[in-house]
Amino acid sequence: MESIVFAFVVPAVAMILDSLFGDPQSLPHPVRFIGQGLDLFEGSARKVGLNMRAAGWVAVILFGIGAWSIAEVLVAIPYVGILIALYLAYAGLALGCLVKDARRVAFLLDTEDLAGAREALSMLVSRDTSKLDPAGIRRTLAETVSENLNDGFVAPMFYLTIFGPGGLWAYKAVSTMDSMWGYRTERYKDLGRAAAKTDDLLAFIPARLTAWALLLTGWKRGLNYGEAKVRFEEDARKMESPNAGWPMAVAAWLMNGQMGGRAVYFGEKKEKPILGPKGRGWDRDMIRTLIFLCKSAGHRIGWVFIIGLGWLQLAF
Repeated sequence: MESIVFAFVVPAVAMILDSLFGDPQSLPHPVRFIGQGLDLFEGSARKVGLNMRAAGWVAVILFGIGAWSIAEVLVAIPYVGILIALYLAYAGLALGCLVKDARRVAFLLDTEDLAGAREALSMLVSRDTSKLDPAGIRRTLAETVSENLNDGFVAPMFYLTIFGPGGLWAYKAVSTMDSMWGYRTERYKDLGRAAAKTDDLLAFIPARLTAWALLLTGWKRGLNYGEAKVRFEEDARKMESPNAGWPMAVAAWLMNGQMGGRAVYFGEKKEKPILGPKGRGWDRDMIRTLIFLCKSAGHRIGWVFIIGLGWLQLAF
């Protein structure tokens, strides 16, 4: 009975809680502990003069195994272990928070609060948003919503339904590390290399499943399915990341809106590959449809994982 609870009930309830309440920001959150640990690790590694590339690989192994082990110990505690498992699963999913934050940016823009929209968007992306016009805000929002559908929800759910909370938090540890260190700046180009490579590997399958979930959901909603199906894979491969382009390209073609183009990161201009129909902007209705599309696709594939991949937990 307990194995059935962990395989099916825990991920199902966690997904429902995430949809209803979003991220439990007012409670002790594992990501914050991981982030604090990574800051301490980086400071110590630089202080003692470790080779940064080697230190990055040590961090991947140490934090990945550590997160898995701590989660497994906690969920094995008699009586309360199931409640802890539920909280760890819920805290590891971020679709509800993504949808809520994206809708806030869209609302601020729709009410002509350009400064507020820029500030709210800056909480979701690493690029500079201070000079974005409404068209740039909508395009950037479309990119981050479609990309983070995988990073914040599909990939964590994938590992949760196969390996339980331990697997989810091993993935989240690497993903958090990549978010903090995975930049090609002078400071992080060596330290973050291991996290970026590991995150690329772990997200490889989920990113492609995310793309197909979006495509099938778009087909059911009568969006630009035919052209998206034919063209998204070619566009997806234009990106530097082996994974980010997959959900982004599908969303761009389904919605008939361009993604990519010029963006500013850490004061430097960067030309990103064009995904979707070149020159086609995003309007209010397109953004709202995309947010709903991503939410629907996430929930659809979540239930597929729970019903299908949950059996793997029972098998092992």
